Amino acid sequence: MIDTHTHLYAEEFDEDRNEAIQRALAKGITEFYLPAIDSESHEKMLQLETEYPGQVFSMMGLHPCYVKPESWEKELELVKNYLDRRHFPAVGEIGIDLYWDKTTLDIQIKAFEQQIDWAIEKDLPIVIHTRESFDETFEVLERKKHPKLRGIFHCFSGNLEQAQHAIDLNFILGIGGVVTFKNGKIDQFLHEIPLDKIVLETDSPYLAPVPHRGKRNESSYLDLVAGKLVNIYGKDFSEIDRITTENAHQLFSVKK
Repeated sequence: MIDTHTHLYAEEFDEDRNEAIQRALAKGITEFYLPAIDSESHEKMLQLETEYPGQVFSMMGLHPCYVKPESWEKELELVKNYLDRRHFPAVGEIGIDLYWDKTTLDIQIKAFEQQIDWAIEKDLPIVIHTRESFDETFEVLERKKHPKLRGIFHCFSGNLEQAQHAIDLNFILGIGGVVTFKNGKIDQFLHEIPLDKIVLETDSPYLAPVPHRGKRNESSYLDLVAGKLVNIYGKDFSEIDRITTENAHQLFSVKK
């Protein structure tokens, strides 16, 4: 299995990071993709990648919650410098978040569009963070339509119509712990989405699946997400694993 979205470099893992990775490896999770947040965590993220070559892969981007009036342009310069300097499997996580701060919408959109342009220029997929912002996110993606524009709607928690809109725009859905929540709702329609349009993720240390909901999430819990998909799709665990792994490999550009 592949965890397509995990913040293993986060401080929540400072006490047992290597142990958490070993627990995941023991469960058959072979690759971990780390989304960037901002410059304060780049070094920690990239260091972890060097410690697990061929298993841990860093993305590069500016998270929408860290698009701040006083620093976003400088932060984007750093992102561009990294993208020009070395290869990354994706630009992410980027997007729009209107849950925490609606006042920065204008600059969030500018940062999102700029990073989309870089992804298209470098022929890389993007990993989208969207929270209470599906309409605004779709508006940007419609404006930026391009044959090379593709990626993941990370931590997808929208409705069936939004899922189909994302797929029509050449995106796939990142499915994590939310699919196990009683009030998550996506489990009610996910069977209508082709399995080749889905990848697995944890978003650890956040959004732990049931029965760990409310506690720290970790990549080893990815089997609980896959297990829920077994019930939803009526397929064997090995089939869920194989298809979602193929989907991730087809999307991510990795130079091992």
